Amino acid sequence: MKNLLIIATLTLLIVSCHHNKTQNTALNLKFGTVARQSIFSGGDTLTHWGASIVKGEDGLYHMYYSRWKKDLNWAWVTHSEIAHAVAKSPFGPFEHKNVTLPVRGAEYWDGLCTHNPTVHKFEGKYYLYYMGNTGNGKNLCIPGKIIYNWEHRNNQRIGVAVADDPNGPWKRMDTPLIDVSKDSTAMDALLVSNPSITQGPDGNYLMVYKAVGKKKKRISGGPVVHCVATSDSPTGPFKKYDFPVFTADGHDFPAEDPSIWYQNGKYRAIVKDMHGAFTSEGQALVYFESKDGFDWKLAPKPLASKLQIKLKDGNVMKLNHLERPQMYLEDGKAIAIVCAADTIDSDGVIHSWNVQIPIITEE
Repeated sequence: MKNLLIIATLTLLIVSCHHNKTQNTALNLKFGTVARQSIFSGGDTLTHWGASIVKGEDGLYHMYYSRWKKDLNWAWVTHSEIAHAVAKSPFGPFEHKNVTLPVRGAEYWDGLCTHNPTVHKFEGKYYLYYMGNTGNGKNLCIPGKIIYNWEHRNNQRIGVAVADDPNGPWKRMDTPLIDVSKDSTAMDALLVSNPSITQGPDGNYLMVYKAVGKKKKRISGGPVVHCVATSDSPTGPFKKYDFPVFTADGHDFPAEDPSIWYQNGKYRAIVKDMHGAFTSEGQALVYFESKDGFDWKLAPKPLASKLQIKLKDGNVMKLNHLERPQMYLEDGKAIAIVCAADTIDSDGVIHSWNVQIPIITEE
């Protein structure tokens, strides 16, 4: 009996040590090479932008992505809609299926524009988080120039649609999930957008979202920051916290487009470095990590990718932008990242698409 107790104790110690080692292992995530079928383009008629993937009970991979008519130029702030595509692999090829969140009327908070989706399966249901807005519906874009319709831009709010199946039907809410704060001095007094969410080990939900305040007295407001909110339900209510994350000394608006997840005992994030606030590479994608989801630090190896993708045929495609990263996990492990990418032609026309990039984990 004494020998059995000793063996049992040693076994528990070994299991505990292995568990702690696994939970505290730093992640070294690298971008793999991209197959041509992993580039999802709207061709000459549609502009594609940020996308997110979830696997359905049907065994298919469901992608939700932003799109608008290409002849409208860079009209995401007024004419974007969230559409749905499917594939047998997270690396494509994806085929468009339908429009998930179409125009539904200017009287709704998200009635004229839906954009930047992030999709998740939580406790048997599917949750599609997104930015929506409304306004006067006027498209002000011209080739080669970025001109915003400020009424639409400043009406950006965060919503969630819920479904029992990724094929729908999706139930949209008549009020935003995250609205602006009533306090005019709050970090998110002007607008909120670009949500990212994950479920932590305690079962609660952590959200990071983009916000703009009113402290800078101009039509665009400012400063631009990222805020944290938590809830015990994927549909809220969410508690907001009054401090920004992904900040950098000496930089205004250093980061954008965080995608957050929980893996190996820590919260993880991949973030767009706007202009070299976090590495010497200038604009790039970088990794952060956090023990609690509030205090974020650069990962030991922060650079995720320069403005390029490496193709399986050996070519390297140089890009004007590589952003809106959305990490896709299976069985708790990051296996793919979906990004928006673009180039600009000699006439100033932006050509953009979605790309699904393999993630190689070296622990």
